[in-house]
Amino acid sequence: MSLLDLAPVVPVVVVNDAETAVPLARALVAGGLPVIEITLRTAAALESIRRIAAEVPDAVVGAGTIRSAADVDAAVEAGSRFLVSPGTTPGLLDALLASGVPFLPGVATASEAMTLFERGVHEMKFFPAEAAGGVPYLKSLGGPLPDVRFCPTGGISLSSAPSYLALSNVGGVGGSWLTPADALASGDYDRIEKLAAEAAGLRS
Repeated sequence: MSLLDLAPVVPVVVVNDAETAVPLARALVAGGLPVIEITLRTAAALESIRRIAAEVPDAVVGAGTIRSAADVDAAVEAGSRFLVSPGTTPGLLDALLASGVPFLPGVATASEAMTLFERGVHEMKFFPAEAAGGVPYLKSLGGPLPDVRFCPTGGISLSSAPSYLALSNVGGVGGSWLTPADALASGDYDRIEKLAAEAAGLRS
């Protein structure tokens, strides 16, 4: 089964303290969002992935902001079950294909999507979604690229997510609104669970 079939929204999470990783993941899973992307933007990211992989069996944890073959290796070693990149170079694509785990390589144009499709990739991250054209742009790609499914990420909110999810070529969206920095800082995991439940209910 595709990652995009597991939940309508993939939380895109920046973790500054690995101690928060497990309770955060448990809150998201309890809210109905088992697929969790931990971005490799902080020193705590890989340790957070390790802890979630070891202690939250119902979570499907993966790594985002994958930019190099070294990132691929480190993320898989930490226990990542999927990988997400902001963009895609030939070398990075080779590493992603060789990783043995599902991945969503980043694209922002039709040409980039076609290049990946030629390499056998049919599911991609569309980033930065809002800045790159949003719903109208993705809708326009559906005609010439009907066999490509996208996970738009970047600037999407609870209010805008349904418009993306209504598109036939969108399998899910990525969102950072599910884990507000103030909720993480204060340990308000009940709030995060409620936000996750709202997002999980978006799939009609």
